[in-house]
Amino acid sequence: MSKASLQVVWFKRDLRLHDHAPLSNAAAAGPVLPVFAIEPEQWQAPDSALRHWQFAADSLVDLSNALETLSLPLCIWQGDMVDLLNALKTHYGEFVLHSHEETGNAWSFARDLRVKAWCQQHGSPWHEARQHGVVRGLKSRVDDRSAWEKQWETLMTAPTATAPQSAQAAENWQAFHHIDVEQLHDLTLGFDTTPCPERQPGGRSEGRALWRSFVAQRGRRYRGSISKPLLAWEFGSRLSPHLAWGTLSMREVVQSLRRQRKKHAEDTQWSRSLRAFASRLHWHCHFIQKLESEPSMESQTLHPALSGLRERDSDHPNLIAWKRGQTGVPLVDACMRSLIATGWINFRMRAMLISHATFGLGLHWVEPALHLARLFIDFEPGIHYPQVQMQAGATGINALRVYNPIKQAEDNDPSGEFIARWVPELTTLPIEWRAKPWELPESLRQRFGFQPGINYPIPHDFEAEARHWKKLLYELRRTPDAREASQAIVDKLASQRRPSKQRAKKAKPANRQQLSLFDEGGLEE
Repeated sequence: MSKASLQVVWFKRDLRLHDHAPLSNAAAAGPVLPVFAIEPEQWQAPDSALRHWQFAADSLVDLSNALETLSLPLCIWQGDMVDLLNALKTHYGEFVLHSHEETGNAWSFARDLRVKAWCQQHGSPWHEARQHGVVRGLKSRVDDRSAWEKQWETLMTAPTATAPQSAQAAENWQAFHHIDVEQLHDLTLGFDTTPCPERQPGGRSEGRALWRSFVAQRGRRYRGSISKPLLAWEFGSRLSPHLAWGTLSMREVVQSLRRQRKKHAEDTQWSRSLRAFASRLHWHCHFIQKLESEPSMESQTLHPALSGLRERDSDHPNLIAWKRGQTGVPLVDACMRSLIATGWINFRMRAMLISHATFGLGLHWVEPALHLARLFIDFEPGIHYPQVQMQAGATGINALRVYNPIKQAEDNDPSGEFIARWVPELTTLPIEWRAKPWELPESLRQRFGFQPGINYPIPHDFEAEARHWKKLLYELRRTPDAREASQAIVDKLASQRRPSKQRAKKAKPANRQQLSLFDEGGLEE
């Protein structure tokens, strides 16, 4: 009887044992070598940050502890993945590589191509499993919308992969283990090293605890709280970083959610909140599919008629003020400062931040997108870049959603509590003036000891700026060439969901055919 080949399990953004088909398949086939590669180029990329690494490090510690229950090590390799493959080949000879598919940024795409080429050159099998509803090689969504929906449902309803009860560890694995998990948090990795003192901790155990608290109590208020920055922190699921790093699988969350929906079917508030959350999970995969189908969205404006519309300048004073939370617009500044400290903000406020950067301050979308990517602990390229382009008006097919930060403050922070927490310069002001302190009457300025431009910046005329860009974008989109390009984008990337008969009667032209994770009621300027 021939000796079974070594089975190498390559962990990437799937840091768990449960519902991990590569691990389950590898454990059934032969001795297993679990590996995680800390690749320098990944952490030098301009969308990476120390806070991402810290969440990953938490998760790797948790993963290592879980693997120990199977008597398996987690080999942590510092260096390029192809170098690891060469070392494995030299040491072990033949082996089989197992991993999940990944729709990441341009760096991870190029890295996977190098790994694929290496495997083909050396005759080493590489088995990739799906963990999201993304379809590789999908060229168009026009004729395949119902099929995409069906395959998503098939994947989500399939049984989860059971974690192996036991496994045989590879011999001499220590040669590929460069750093112990206890030392991971000592590494300072990431293009950006800004501290994140209030970040969420990583790890599957943390993710499971969050989910239990959400379905036991917090989730009941989800639907009425998700647009409000203070309430969303408490009543939102907060699962997004765990889905981004794969400590929880999308399938197990979907299946658990469906069980909870049955359990709470008679409670109207629970039912509405869980239905709203289910919709978010579905759109998660829909947007990642966009980047899979059009990877240039990470760095190039999607619609050709809108390319080069705004100048890209990393030293623009408006960009610097926006990054620092010093624009003089309280809700914008509060959101940015909150993000710096916590690594998370709700979707509506994310939309407003991009809207203000691109429409209110006239900035190109790329630098704001990279900055937010570095701040979001839950940074998911497939959601982030399509959403940013849509909110910046760069897709050419969506309605222009320009969020007025004053109205957003009135609607979603009416007490001014969120602003006061993160912009303490305004704490002494009456609630009704916290969202627009530059309009404070002279008599009140003296009473409260507040002078606009001294105690807090006077903002750029963001309303006039937004009107200018809205008018210009609409004009550019009306040309025949632009309309033709818009239709091509719709054919390739538009929503797989068909509108209901009632909504179809109200359907607008091509720019209305996509929905948005940011669009929670259409409150615009």
